[in-house]
Amino acid sequence: MAEASLDIFVPYWGDPDYMKLTIDSVLNQSDPRWFLTVVDDAYPDPTIEEYVAWIQDPRITYIKKPKNEGITASFRTSIQLARQDLVAVVGCDDILLPNYVETILRAHRDHPDADIIQPGVRVIDATGRPANTLVDTVKQRLLRPRTTEPLLLSGETLVTSLLHGDWLYWPSLTFKTASVRTVDFRNEFPIIQDLALIVDMILQGRSLLVVPAQSFAYRRHMESASSLLILDGSRFDGERDYFNLAAELAHAQGWRRAEFAAKLRLTSRLHALSLMPALLKSRKVSAFRTMIRHGLGA
Repeated sequence: MAEASLDIFVPYWGDPDYMKLTIDSVLNQSDPRWFLTVVDDAYPDPTIEEYVAWIQDPRITYIKKPKNEGITASFRTSIQLARQDLVAVVGCDDILLPNYVETILRAHRDHPDADIIQPGVRVIDATGRPANTLVDTVKQRLLRPRTTEPLLLSGETLVTSLLHGDWLYWPSLTFKTASVRTVDFRNEFPIIQDLALIVDMILQGRSLLVVPAQSFAYRRHMESASSLLILDGSRFDGERDYFNLAAELAHAQGWRRAEFAAKLRLTSRLHALSLMPALLKSRKVSAFRTMIRHGLGA
């Protein structure tokens, strides 16, 4: 069997300084079996194109779209262009720790049936310092399965867990290319499309491997699209619509526990309620109404 390599795609629209750090983190990998493709979504600045040209590494490809198409289209482009058996779609402000490729390829070698690999994640803030948000504390300490060894999950148990609370970090995930190509992103759920795609994969019988080794730094800051949408409450409208769909999908599969988790949407509701004090101070009346309606399960 041929030696595996990893395709790393980075959809780019944003701060060039963050993007340079992301590229540098790929160059600093302990395992050289990677290929990097930057998918520039027509960002009006030549800095990254010039930076890639200056590096002159044949493993790095730069693609610039003629017009801005948005993040979902860039995700699709990344999956379509993948040539290796494994593909990761990384955020343009995130950092791969030096052992990322090594960790992923070892996990794939030892667990070749796994369709999705979730490595251990470190959360950082806008400056690169360790971050300790309520969301990430809940994800990592309460929701994510605790294990000291790689753990393979699938089926209703996995979907139920994710619908109670999504403990995955999308930019850190690696997929079997052939497996992720059997589904598509749902355009109607731009903020929760990562969870929607993964649930669709699991409904097909795909599996997810949890690897405890910390090998990825996820940047959490208020400039992200999901954080900005929290401020006006629109994120929760989208989440409520998706959970209604997820309940229908689980029901059709005969997965009653997963259906109940989707209808309960517990952590999503608690998240909305946790934002109430800040919204009261900001006097965002319409957002407050959206949040309380969502939080109370209306």
